Amino acid sequence: MSGQPPKDELEGTEQPFVEHLVELRDRLIKALLAVGVVFGVLAFYPGPGALYDLLAAPLVANLPEGATLIATSVISPFLVPLKITLMAAFLIALPVVLYQVWAFVAPGLYSHEKRLVLPLVVASTLLFALGVAFCYFFVFGQVFKFIQGFAPKSITAAPDIEAYLSFVLTMFIAFGAAFEVPVAVVLLARMGVVSIEQLKAWRGYFIVVAFIIAAVITPPDVVSQLSLAIPMCLLYELGLWAAKLFIRTTKAPDEEEAGSSDKAA
Repeated sequence: MSGQPPKDELEGTEQPFVEHLVELRDRLIKALLAVGVVFGVLAFYPGPGALYDLLAAPLVANLPEGATLIATSVISPFLVPLKITLMAAFLIALPVVLYQVWAFVAPGLYSHEKRLVLPLVVASTLLFALGVAFCYFFVFGQVFKFIQGFAPKSITAAPDIEAYLSFVLTMFIAFGAAFEVPVAVVLLARMGVVSIEQLKAWRGYFIVVAFIIAAVITPPDVVSQLSLAIPMCLLYELGLWAAKLFIRTTKAPDEEEAGSSDKAA
């Protein structure tokens, strides 16, 4: 009958709390096993030392001839490469980890919510990885070239491996987070916090904010600052386009009915 309320598509899928805990435990174990397996493979080949050499390659390429990184702590040559190996293992196993998260939460989502969450999870992962890759392959070379070119000739550069790791992680997180601009724009528009028209009107303010963030995060050279600010501005435009698509394809049934009734009126 038309007077009956629509049936909830999640009706009958509820599970006891204990079963949720058991499933959460199993998902966590699988995710940790994936990271552990990849860590074991990387520890065997190419090895923690080779991974750190790969991470340090952009800096070493711009050091004076004969200069190398140093370790000021006794255990740093052992612990720092292991940290790099663990970080690399997590990044490589991230698709498996995200799949376990998705498999745990997906049964509790409506179909229109799945159409929103899954693309955003995939997109945010790819954008973060793209930001890290952009930082490593392009920005680091420009930053280290600027630093070494600015340093006085009387100073011999010998960076500490722990300080370099901290700098690299900070830059990776900064660029990875900056590349999440489209995801933030889509979420703000889809949740109704702001409209797409408002986001378009705020474009000029965002450009100013992007350059301020770039000036604070990156070293004080024009190339590295532009390397962060310009992609953020372009990704903001991408987010505006993606927001229109997501709003149209992830509407809840009640929103679609409301839109149909408005058109009929």
